[in-house]
Amino acid sequence: MTTTLIPVISAIVALVLAIVLTPPVAALARRIGAVDEPSGRRRHAMPTPLLGGLAILGAFLVPVLWFLPFTGAMRALVIGAVLMAIVGAADDIIELPPLGKLAAQVAVSIIPVAAGITIDHVTIPLIGVFDLGWVQYPVSIIWFVALVNMINFTDGVDGLTAGLAMIAAVTFLILAASLDRAEASIIAASLAGACAGFLVFNFHPARIFMGDTGSLVVGFLLAGIAVGGVMKSAAAIALVAPLLILALPILDTSFVIAKRLKYRQPVYGADRNHFHHRFANIGWGPRKTALVVYAWCALMGAVAVAIRIIPYHADDAAATLAGRLALGAIALLAVVATVWLIYRLEILKWRRTPVVTLVRERRPEPPVETPAPPR
Repeated sequence: MTTTLIPVISAIVALVLAIVLTPPVAALARRIGAVDEPSGRRRHAMPTPLLGGLAILGAFLVPVLWFLPFTGAMRALVIGAVLMAIVGAADDIIELPPLGKLAAQVAVSIIPVAAGITIDHVTIPLIGVFDLGWVQYPVSIIWFVALVNMINFTDGVDGLTAGLAMIAAVTFLILAASLDRAEASIIAASLAGACAGFLVFNFHPARIFMGDTGSLVVGFLLAGIAVGGVMKSAAAIALVAPLLILALPILDTSFVIAKRLKYRQPVYGADRNHFHHRFANIGWGPRKTALVVYAWCALMGAVAVAIRIIPYHADDAAATLAGRLALGAIALLAVVATVWLIYRLEILKWRRTPVVTLVRERRPEPPVETPAPPR
């Protein structure tokens, strides 16, 4: 069986299994009381079962354990994913304290890092490769924990996190395959298929939520795929690609934390400043929000793939020019989409910026019409 076919089969098997496993998981969640009730910060109107991450995890594990040897780094990543699901399930059922939840995430993240899934070097385009030495271990743990929480923060709209993770996993699959990272390709394909199958029940109106059980597992696996599939390579995209592919959770978390720090609020506190809350504030429904986020994430992923596959340093001058024009066009489209997103959601207060203020000061005021005196 060719290495190209195995990821495709893995994705299909995971997709089918997620469709099969999700309904019984929803029934189990209802039976044990793991149900998300509507509240002021929630956008759903009916009690909805949690623990959907168990279906994602189960669907993911079958093709991965079938096609890959359960040894070394692979074993560490699988064990870590299972333990992260336990942490998430506990939070869905009994609601763990923030510090206890964070400590558990750190402890689980140590497992793959100790097995060698580390960011041992950083490749900076046009500059070179820098080895991190012993710093790779704390940096890698921070990467796992940070991405786990970033993905968790995005889980606020029906289908948003599952679709985002599916798109990210597909993009990582393409890049890992182009770099001959067979193991990472199968893992990414399995995760993409599992998220796609779960999305059948999670897209608006959602019949089940992945809960922390799913968001922690998805974030953990994406962190591992990013390291093993892309960041460990010496390719120019090793650092840039994950930042592009995961731009939405990174930007969302960065803006929210910056605002909480600005107003001296707890970092782990709850608020309505996430992207999905801002979409609701401008009147967008869950479907429109999810679809726009999908499109933007897919565009950022396309930029990452374009950087990898478009020959912008070819021997032929014409091919080089064509490649650079194509890459520039895609990059420009991504920049325009990003600026539009930030402007539309009012993430930055454009009216208060010096440029806008200066323009407004120079803009002539319209003449005031004085009403004629009565005759």
